[in-house]
Amino acid sequence: MEFKVLAVGDVVGNPGMDRVCHSLRYLKRKTNADFVIVNGENASVVGITPRQAEDILDAGADVITMGNHTFGKREIVSYMEDNARILRPANYAPQAPGRGWGIFDSPCGPVAVIDLQGRVNMDYTPDNPFLQVEKILKNIDTKLVFVELHAEATSEKLAMGYMLDGRISALWGTHTHVPTADAQVLPKGTGYVTDLGMTGPKHSVLGIRPELSIAKFRGDLTSRYQWAEGPTKMEAVLFTVDTATGLCQKVERVDMIDENSAQR
Repeated sequence: MEFKVLAVGDVVGNPGMDRVCHSLRYLKRKTNADFVIVNGENASVVGITPRQAEDILDAGADVITMGNHTFGKREIVSYMEDNARILRPANYAPQAPGRGWGIFDSPCGPVAVIDLQGRVNMDYTPDNPFLQVEKILKNIDTKLVFVELHAEATSEKLAMGYMLDGRISALWGTHTHVPTADAQVLPKGTGYVTDLGMTGPKHSVLGIRPELSIAKFRGDLTSRYQWAEGPTKMEAVLFTVDTATGLCQKVERVDMIDENSAQR
């Protein structure tokens, strides 16, 4: 039996939230996805609010993953303690609020989702994700296992993919907000893509107004980051997995770009 998982790139600001709320269910139906995982750590540009998390779940997500901006909005702390469907990186300090992985129900049985954060060129350096994921996998007995690595370095994501090849169903990267063209099934059967991309303004620098990023790189005095306006996009990857083996059969990009869409 086939099991299809839709992984959606980092949601950025109100434009990204609007895009998810308006388009996620449509994309889920179009791809016949059985399970949806959305990275929501930039829903408020830096962090996510409980209301935004609820909106993403109501839009059709089964699990929300986070990253280095997990606690950008402190009100999310108590929400994460009470809601197992939102994950922060599993290699955060053990006293950190929330959960780093979980087992979730799906039409094809239990599904394990693990959220990790990389350490190369990241502002916050958590525990080693390569060692942490090994510990977690010892506690998982389902065949359907999906891992997200929120990381800057492509080499770190690729290394993790090859380390887990044949042991998990799929691994994808987030954080750079730039989609990569390397969607593939690795030699031993694990689905892989270095970065999903993002959900939010198309004409932007990582979702932010280009002039603000330009000013920063020029060394000018800068104002607070604001999301860009105009058409939006939702970048995502669909993984098709064999439930009998837990291995991936197909990986394909299913991006949605609407030139006429704009912030509400």
